[in-house]
Amino acid sequence: MRAHMARVDAVLVQALIAAALSFAHIHDIAMAAGQDGWKAWAYPISVDLLLVAAWRRLRTGTAKAAAWCWFVIALTASLGANVATAGLLDMTDVPTWLRILVAGWPAVAFLGGTLLAHTAPKTPSDENSTDLIEDQEDEPEATPETPAQPAVIEPAPTTPPVPVPTALVDHARKVAAEHHTRTGAPIDTPTLRARLGIPAPLAEAIAAQL
Repeated sequence: MRAHMARVDAVLVQALIAAALSFAHIHDIAMAAGQDGWKAWAYPISVDLLLVAAWRRLRTGTAKAAAWCWFVIALTASLGANVATAGLLDMTDVPTWLRILVAGWPAVAFLGGTLLAHTAPKTPSDENSTDLIEDQEDEPEATPETPAQPAVIEPAPTTPPVPVPTALVDHARKVAAEHHTRTGAPIDTPTLRARLGIPAPLAEAIAAQL
């Protein structure tokens, strides 16, 4: 237990040292690029917040491409400041292109943070509904067998109702509501079948429940 705590403490100390040094380097770059006062302190905060937002999206397991993109952008800004302040950049004569990058960084950080924090990830229920619809598309249409006619004329037996999953009915209600909002008219069975990509008997059974 003590060995485990020692490893954790060492990692925390390393993280604090790295964060403090990176914070100071970004602040120095912002100061050298003409962003003095409180603005110079705001730049490292925005870089760290973008890193945290990208990391949280990576942990959710969805939209990893966008999360990796913004994580690399923020990490490049942090590493670039660390390298630039290691004697490779004349802090008294910052090039124009670096001033442009520093001045445009707030807009970039705001865009990335907004996309990462306010883009709703796909929920498991949406994925289950999509998988259910794909499974229904793969199933062939069942052809009911014609029962043998008895000698005495009797009413034909009624076709048993097609079982409809609850999740598919809920998804169909959303599709029907969207169609009604867009066209002003209730959705008909052929349109519902085309939108869901399901067999005709299943579409009729769902339409009867809407």
